[in-house]
Amino acid sequence: MSEESDSPRTSPSAASLSENELPPPPPEPPGYVCSLTEELVTKAREELQEKPEWRLRDVQALRDMVRKECPNLSTSLDDAFLLRFLRARKFDYDRALQLLVNYHSCRRSWPEVFNNLKPSAVKDVLASGFLTVLPHTDPRGCHILCIRPDRWIPSNYPITENIRAIYLTLEKLIQSEETQVNGIVILADYKGVSLSKASHFGPFIAKKDGFPIRIKAVHVVNEPRIFKGIFAIIKPFLKEKIANRFFLHGSDLNSLHTNLPRSILPKEYGGTAGELDTTAWNAVLLASEEDFVREFCQPVPVCDSILGQALPPEGLSSDAQCDDSLRAVKSQLYSCY
Repeated sequence: MSEESDSPRTSPSAASLSENELPPPPPEPPGYVCSLTEELVTKAREELQEKPEWRLRDVQALRDMVRKECPNLSTSLDDAFLLRFLRARKFDYDRALQLLVNYHSCRRSWPEVFNNLKPSAVKDVLASGFLTVLPHTDPRGCHILCIRPDRWIPSNYPITENIRAIYLTLEKLIQSEETQVNGIVILADYKGVSLSKASHFGPFIAKKDGFPIRIKAVHVVNEPRIFKGIFAIIKPFLKEKIANRFFLHGSDLNSLHTNLPRSILPKEYGGTAGELDTTAWNAVLLASEEDFVREFCQPVPVCDSILGQALPPEGLSSDAQCDDSLRAVKSQLYSCY
């Protein structure tokens, strides 16, 4: 028997290539670079308890918690991604971790919404004008998500397609650090909406705890009179803080203008910013197709199925609890139609 060589072993494929022919190692992921203005840095400090000098330390703390308490959670651990959850929970590590778990639980438990989630898959919704983001922010810097349920024709596509379009829009908005700090405002127009459609918006808000975005206000206009009764049904699903941010304006646009100035609203809502145009936001989403394909259209890792069977860390809600909550929302959603 010949003696083993002390030289390191190489694979046949590597040995057959010269040093110059070997493929380069994959690039390191880019480090986090803050894009916030000084004004927003100050706002984040005052409202979100975010200290720039401790920011990366806080991100690392959350990353360590994920690795220790949720080792099977298939999630990005990039600085920028984890910051979304810290900001949404004012840098409370435990609450940020729970939000991260809820986020992935929601994605896993609602496959009809999150599977193959990409802009080209909801072209019909985008073309209908069901939702858009207005070109101007409100005085606080919040983007305004405008939803018009009357544009949905149930015979054209199922209601879940509308929810998919909403989540696509939220995912795109939350990529911006400005949105993470300022949050968003929702303008829901119920003009011409039947009673059966009037509950369309509630289930989405009820699952807000599964998404890292700050909803600063919800303005409802042209709602039917019965909406107050419907809102009473939806309200138990909402946290008190969210419930207090609902404003029912009816057909009184002057009431709306006390919160959203006419200068940022389209003329459909008594504004001076021109006609409502949905094509610009549709183009933004469709231009992000590849990003969504990478994020939402890949095979589900085995570790995700393991997570579904594993016991949750102490202090975190189990997947069963999250699924029960989601099941109740889905039941309410589908029973409305």
